Formats: sequence, structure tokens, C-alpha cells
Amino acid sequence: MIIPIRVIIGRERMALDYIEKEIKLKNLDIKAILFLEDLKGYIFLEGEMEEITRAIYGAPHVRGIIKKPVTIEEIKRYLVKEKPATDLNIGDIIEILSGPFKGEKGKITRINEAKKEITVELLEAVVPIPLTISINVVRLIERKK
Repeated sequence: MIIPIRVIIGRERMALDYIEKEIKLKNLDIKAILFLEDLKGYIFLEGEMEEITRAIYGAPHVRGIIKKPVTIEEIKRYLVKEKPATDLNIGDIIEILSGPFKGEKGKITRINEAKKEITVELLEAVVPIPLTISINVVRLIERKK
């Protein structure tokens, strides 16, 4: 099972290094250690609860164990690298793939590469409302003519 461990934000690497040394020193049966940059304040250990408890005992910067195990599916979106930004352009027609506007089509009015966001105007809206969404939740339908 995969158990999340709470640590001080910004000290994840130090806690991870200490725990890794403890695992080797005590020859503990921990199958994996995982630190995800996007989930600040947490590291994940895969193994039995007793072994994990022994591994983190006395570790600096560790705040505690979250008793509820997580599944790979729950952290999968953090494991898979973000798809590279598609070459979207202002004026392109897109479809929104998730969120409250799922299935809606819109026209791109602005692109923010730094934040990986686009601003679109929904095509079927009576009044044009600018909507800012992630580049990762859209699909290109038609290029600007």
C-alpha cells in the first residue's frame, strides 16, 4: 500500500534523504519512495504500515503519517508528465474536454504560455463571456482561417 507522509513544505528532499538512509540502515521492506514536485508537503512510501512507521521514526521535517492509503490512480495525474502545449493560435476553435463547460466549443482570444492557459469565448453563449482555462483540457477542432 502507498502511504502519504506529511512533511514541512520545502524540506521534502531532506526528509526523503533521511528516510532513504534509515531504510537501508535498518534493512526495511519499503518497495518505493516517491516525492512529487506538484504535491508540496508530502512524500509517499510503499510498504506495510509497520515498516513505514519504523522508516520515518525520528526523521527530521516529518509531521506525520496520513493513515488512509492512496492508490496509483489517485496520484497518476501527478506522475504523468504534462503534455506539451499544442501549437494553438488566437482565433482557433477548440472544444473543452473537462470541467463545468465540458463539451462547449470556444474561440481562443488570448494565450498565456507561462501559465499554460488560454482565454476563450464560448461560441454558443448569447453574451460573449471570456473564460480562462488550462491548455491541457482542450482539443483543437479548427484552425483559424
